[in-house]
Amino acid sequence: MKIFDKVSMQTNLESFLDCTTPVVPSQFLSKSDTRKLNRLWHPWEREKVDYFVLADLWNSFDEWSAYGAGVPVVSDDGQNLIQYFVPYLSAIQIFTSNSSANCLREESDSVSETRDSFSDSFSDESESEKLSRWDGCSSDEGIFEQDSFWHPNERLGNLYLQYFERSSPYGRVPLTEKISSLAQRYPGLMSLRSVDLSPASWMAVAWYPIYHIPTGRTIKDLQTCFLTYHTLSSSFQDMDLENEVENVKTKRKEDESISVPPFGLATYKMQGDVWISGKNGQDRDRMVSLLSVADSWLKQLRVQHHDFNHFMGIRHG
Repeated sequence: MKIFDKVSMQTNLESFLDCTTPVVPSQFLSKSDTRKLNRLWHPWEREKVDYFVLADLWNSFDEWSAYGAGVPVVSDDGQNLIQYFVPYLSAIQIFTSNSSANCLREESDSVSETRDSFSDSFSDESESEKLSRWDGCSSDEGIFEQDSFWHPNERLGNLYLQYFERSSPYGRVPLTEKISSLAQRYPGLMSLRSVDLSPASWMAVAWYPIYHIPTGRTIKDLQTCFLTYHTLSSSFQDMDLENEVENVKTKRKEDESISVPPFGLATYKMQGDVWISGKNGQDRDRMVSLLSVADSWLKQLRVQHHDFNHFMGIRHG
C-alpha cells in the first residue's frame, strides 16, 4: 500500500505528528496592512507577510472531526496498521491587539453581554472552578472585575477568548462542532487572522483513538491518547525551521500553504514502546522535550490546563 511507503521512512511518533498537523491556505497582507502590524509581535521586516484565517484552520479539521485522522503505524510485531484518532478542542486562548479588540467589541451588543457569554462558555463549572482558571493572577487582573478584554501587558495582548474543556471524553463533541458552537458567541473565532494574534495565542487538541485498520485484536499500545499544543499567531511563521523562538516552530509548505505543527505534546495511557521505538531513543528524547515545552508554556501563561493535569496525573483541590 502506498500509504505505508512514507511511514516506512518515519517512526510512529513522526507519523502521528505529521498526520495530525493542520495545513491551511496562506494569504498575503497588503503593504498598508503590513505597516499596521504590531512591531512587538512582528519585529522582522519582510517584503511579503503571509497569514491564515482562523476559519481555514478549523476547516482543516473537518474530515478528521467526522471520520478521524488516519495515522500509519508499524506495530511491534511488524504489522502495518492505520490508527484513527478524533480531535477534540481541549483548550484555547486568543489574545489580540487593541485595534482588533476594538473591532471585535463592535460585534457584541454590549460589554456586559460579552461578559455573560464569556462566563457561559464555562457554564458547567462552579464559581470556584471559574476563578481557579486564574490561579497566579493578582486580583487587579481579575477578568470578572473588569470587562472581557484582559489587559495584563502590552506584549501579551487583550484576551478575547479562552476555553478549557473539563468534560469526560465521552461527553465531548469533535473539534469543529465545538468551534462552531463557540463561534456563535465569539465570531472572531472565524474572522480573526493569525497576524491579528499575539504570540501568546494557542490551542491544545486532544486526540483520542477510535479504531485501527485492519481490525482484529486490541493492541494496548495503540490506546494512547495525545494532547498537542499549537500556536495560533503568525509571529513564528517566518523563522528558520532549524531555529526555535521559545521552542515554538511553524513550518512553511512549498505550495504556499502553512502548516501548524505542535510545539508541545503530552500523552495518556502510554503502554509499550510502539510510539517511542525508533531512531535509537530519539523519539523518547523528542517526546520528553515536547512535554517539557508544553509544561513550560502553561507555567509562563500561569494557566491550569485541565487535560494536561489529567494526563500527568496531577490533582488540584
